[in-house]
Amino acid sequence: MSSEQNEKIEESVLDQTLRPSSWEEYIGQKHIKDNVKILLRAAEERGHIPEHILFYGPPGLGKTTLAHLIAKETGRQMKVTSGPAIEKVGDLASILTNLAPGDILFIDEIHRLNKMVEEILYPAMESGVLDIIIGKGPSARTIQLDLPPFTLIAATTRVALVSSPLRSRFSGGVFRLEFYSNEEIAKIIERSSKLLKTKLEVGALKEIAKRSRFTPRTANYFLKRCRDFAQVHKKDLNQKTVREALNMLAIDDIGLNPSDRKFLEILIDKFNGGPVGLKTIAAAMSEEEATVEEVVEPYLIQLGLLERSPRGRVATPKAYEHMGFDLKEDTQKKLKI
Repeated sequence: MSSEQNEKIEESVLDQTLRPSSWEEYIGQKHIKDNVKILLRAAEERGHIPEHILFYGPPGLGKTTLAHLIAKETGRQMKVTSGPAIEKVGDLASILTNLAPGDILFIDEIHRLNKMVEEILYPAMESGVLDIIIGKGPSARTIQLDLPPFTLIAATTRVALVSSPLRSRFSGGVFRLEFYSNEEIAKIIERSSKLLKTKLEVGALKEIAKRSRFTPRTANYFLKRCRDFAQVHKKDLNQKTVREALNMLAIDDIGLNPSDRKFLEILIDKFNGGPVGLKTIAAAMSEEEATVEEVVEPYLIQLGLLERSPRGRVATPKAYEHMGFDLKEDTQKKLKI
């Protein structure tokens, strides 16, 4: 087994270790936790299985973790798959018919589900039946299979791409996960450091939290890399060590990575701060439009460094200040218009 494979296995084990195992350990997303707990409690008291649930929001906020928590809290078995993995109707039929009564099926990135497969999923979610067409042409016939009662939990980073008929069948609720506050991120890092048996000073904890893009997955990734840096260089994990480790990763004081800074630099330096269209700036960065729109821009908007206007992308005065560019008088007038 290669060192790269070993590293991936280690990362996977660490992620499993850091995943909360109870509602009390799950920090943040209080409104979702409260709603889901009531949903599960009510279903349990009625002797029913929980209704279907859809979680959506940016990557790394805990959608998969919530699904695992629901399975753990209800004592149900969970089968995990993803939208792209279910290529044919037969793939979905195989998964559904192998579920035991009361099982949970978790489909990640459900917006990437094949449309033909999605059509088969509707009656399965609504009526607990699977309609399968056997044969072709005039001799084709439909048979209907009864499915064991199950709960579908789905997750997506792009809820707009989930069709309206599919969204409406999540009778348990459609929940949006919000970005975390720095205080919540600090609590998550503190818990993770204990699980990793890593001694973390208060200054180091705050330093990681403020650069973590309001995202638990990023916070845990930074914690692990800072731990590695401190271990290799035989240093205590204090604020200075964290700064050195994150500077090596090219993460600046507010969590911007090289792609974020390249975006702002191109927008300000080459296009006078905008407005400029997505296609133009993606071409200038040599990046896919989807990557720029879904990965780079959300955090910049969250920090108030970028505006999306009807005419295109515009850098804010805060972006000029952070990137060390002078905000010229004509640019100021343009931003005020």
